[in-house]
Amino acid sequence: MGIKVAKFGGSSVADGIQLAKMREIIEQDADRKYIIVSAPGKRFPSDTKVTDLLYLCMTQKENNIPYDQVFQVIEDRFMAVKMNLGLEVDLKKHFDEIKKNMDEGASEDYIVSIGEYLSAVITAAYMGYDFVDTKGLILFDKRGRLDIEATDKALGEELAKHERAVIPGFYGSSIEDGSIKIFSRGGSDISGSLVARAVGADVYENWTDVSGFLMADPKIVDNPKPIRSISYMELRELSYMGASVMHEDAVNPLKVVNIPINIRNTNDPQNPGTIITAEHDKDDDRIITGIAGSKDFTVITVYKNGLNKEKGFVRKFLSIIEDNDISFEHLPTGIDTVSIVITNEQLGDNLEDILEQLQLRLKPDVVEVHDNISMIAVVGERMSHRTGVSATVFTALAKEGVNVRTIDQSTREMNIIIGVGTEDFERAVRVLYDAFN
Repeated sequence: MGIKVAKFGGSSVADGIQLAKMREIIEQDADRKYIIVSAPGKRFPSDTKVTDLLYLCMTQKENNIPYDQVFQVIEDRFMAVKMNLGLEVDLKKHFDEIKKNMDEGASEDYIVSIGEYLSAVITAAYMGYDFVDTKGLILFDKRGRLDIEATDKALGEELAKHERAVIPGFYGSSIEDGSIKIFSRGGSDISGSLVARAVGADVYENWTDVSGFLMADPKIVDNPKPIRSISYMELRELSYMGASVMHEDAVNPLKVVNIPINIRNTNDPQNPGTIITAEHDKDDDRIITGIAGSKDFTVITVYKNGLNKEKGFVRKFLSIIEDNDISFEHLPTGIDTVSIVITNEQLGDNLEDILEQLQLRLKPDVVEVHDNISMIAVVGERMSHRTGVSATVFTALAKEGVNVRTIDQSTREMNIIIGVGTEDFERAVRVLYDAFN
């Protein structure tokens, strides 16, 4: 007997039907001992997530607008699940306490965490498992940062008392004053990984509404192949470029203790999904693992003759970016050129100021700005063991008339990142996918 920690996302706990699917999945494997749940998600496309309803309550409360009507919608969602599943749990007691706390000035984090809390209460009652609240167990320091060591100790000690338990995701509490603190959206993934680490799980299952990762975005490529296995490093590269199935901060707590992650689909439980491990599967002979990309980048290129001999040039360039409180994505370089790739969101309205400072401090020969750029990553750990991968990439793009604007590749040769005009983005992704499949 081992231990599996299973986290179920919002779509998996959206209503009584989904909860019934969840229970069937859990009961199929006695090793699934610790269950983490999100707040109920959408039941149908036009529906509203419970977390979004809670944010609306908070906004109305802050603007002195009565929020009773929205709160009633939330209450009705949970009461409907209780009735559909024939549960005896006293939800009215919970709602009365929550409403009282809200009327008395409860914090934003407390209000937004209610969805996960109630979801776990209902799921625990439905499964016949213990309910274990994460308040006082997932711990944040006085600066609002997760204290992973204190969390690991607190969770481990508490969960050792429970053979089987349901745990709310998304929130914990402050070490300093015990107030509720939340992760960023999607943070239930992090809660699940922390539980898996604390109990020394054999695997962390992340149940959602997709069957793991695909080699490319299905909105761009028709029926892309599934990725059955992927390493933590490959996942990081693909997620960074937009191929996101789980919260990226959920990976590291498990990576350091080498606990595999299995992405599964609640609506297709027989599908093995994607397994994420420390090392690339040696039996997998794919040249590349996947292709991912993002739009809305700007590239600033500085040209100066003799740049390579000018000490501190790149440092001064980056300090200008830092002074404007901007983080950058890539830094392609040449003998006399340095380019920096920045998301449009990060760049904001700072372009003119940056250009002025570049002229004053660097005295370049030429500064060029290329907007409307999209970045595409071709990722695979086995790329370094195969010759001709770069040739395949650029030959395929050239044949289709796709102009490559930037190129970036690390010495580890695990990825090739290219920049193309956004008008060529989707065509480039399809071309690259076809080149390797």
